[in-house]
Amino acid sequence: MREAAGPLEPTLESFYRDHRSWLESWLRGRLGNAWDAADLSQDTFVKVLASQHSEPLASLREPRAYLLTVGKRLLINHYQRRNVEQAYLQALAKLPEHVIPSPEQRWVLLETLQALDELLDALPLPVRRAFLWAQLEGLSYAQIAERLQVCERTVKRYMAQAYTHCLMVEL
Repeated sequence: MREAAGPLEPTLESFYRDHRSWLESWLRGRLGNAWDAADLSQDTFVKVLASQHSEPLASLREPRAYLLTVGKRLLINHYQRRNVEQAYLQALAKLPEHVIPSPEQRWVLLETLQALDELLDALPLPVRRAFLWAQLEGLSYAQIAERLQVCERTVKRYMAQAYTHCLMVEL
């Protein structure tokens, strides 16, 4: 037989009921858009649900502070995604009409770009720059070293760090 949660042990349902409208209102104030605020609010509670094994609701002393932390991270991701999407759409506008991808292909490409952006965002800035310059611009290690004002050996170390990071992270 399952014991009911006591009054000091909030359930996800009560946690959601007690804080959803507050969080959604806070997000709406930042976004100026009720639809995105509702989506990010739901995403926040999904993250909370997923993290319950490491951070049980009963152990939260400041639930709104916890929700704000999770919500702010999702808000940052939202803005980063919007920036990636805007850059992608600008690049698409420059393409000849016969090579523009279908809406389905665009969605897959945007998802992939977002995943790559998140993956590379975890790298220190000089490592990320070295990796992107090598991959996107085809610069040699010597050229990258000159741009970063470091020695080639450091660039090799940066590249090894970037490759290791990419291989170790699950997309």
